[in-house]
Amino acid sequence: MNPQKRHEIFRRLREANPNPRSELAYTNPFELLVSVVLSAQATDKSVNLATARLYPIANTPQALLALGQTRLENAIKTIGLYRTKAKNVIALCRELIDKHGGEVPRDRAALEALPGVGRKTANVVLNVAFGEPTIAVDTHIFRIANRINLAPGKDVLEVERKLMKFVPEEFRQDAHHWLILHGRYVCKAQKPDCPRCIIADLCEYRDKTVDAVKPPPRSRPRAL
Repeated sequence: MNPQKRHEIFRRLREANPNPRSELAYTNPFELLVSVVLSAQATDKSVNLATARLYPIANTPQALLALGQTRLENAIKTIGLYRTKAKNVIALCRELIDKHGGEVPRDRAALEALPGVGRKTANVVLNVAFGEPTIAVDTHIFRIANRINLAPGKDVLEVERKLMKFVPEEFRQDAHHWLILHGRYVCKAQKPDCPRCIIADLCEYRDKTVDAVKPPPRSRPRAL
C-alpha cells in the first residue's frame, strides 16, 4: 500500500471520529491499567460491568491489596480467566507499592515487568494515560493490518513496528483507537461490513462483501 492511500485512510477515519476514546471505563491511570489487564480475552463491556462494582470500593493499589484475592475474584468472576487475572492484579498492586510508590510508571520496561502486563497493555497505558504515540496491536488491528494490506506482518510485533513506521505522525496518537473500533464494528472477523466502510475503495482486501460503498464525490465550488 502506498503512502498516499495510508494517509487518506487515516484522514477519513479521523474525519469520522475526531476524538476517539477507549471503550474501557476508568478515571485514573491505575484503573486503566487494571481494566486493560482484565480485558485480555474478554470484552470491554464485560470488564466495565465488573469494574463498575469494583472501583467504587477499591481503585488504588493499596485498596485492592487490602481487598484480597478472594474478594477480588468474586468481584470480577463474570470475566473470563478471572482467577488468573485476580492473582496477577494482586501481584501487580504489590509491585506498584513496593517499587513505584503506588504509582503507575510512565516507562515501557517498568510496565512490562509488572505481573499480567505485556507489550500491548503497556502500549495502551502509555498511549491513553500518558499521551505517548504508541500503537497497541490487538487481534482487531492485527487482522486489519494484514487484511487490507495496511501493515502486513506475521506477528503482532512486526505489525506494530510497521504501523509505527508507516502511519503518518499526525495520526499516530489516535491510530490504534481508530483501527480497533473499525475492526470491532465494521471490518469484522467473520464478515466485514464493506458496504458501509468509509475506506472500502482504498483498502486492498480482495474478498470485499457485495458492493463496497465508494466515498461521496468532493463538492466543487459553484461557477459564478
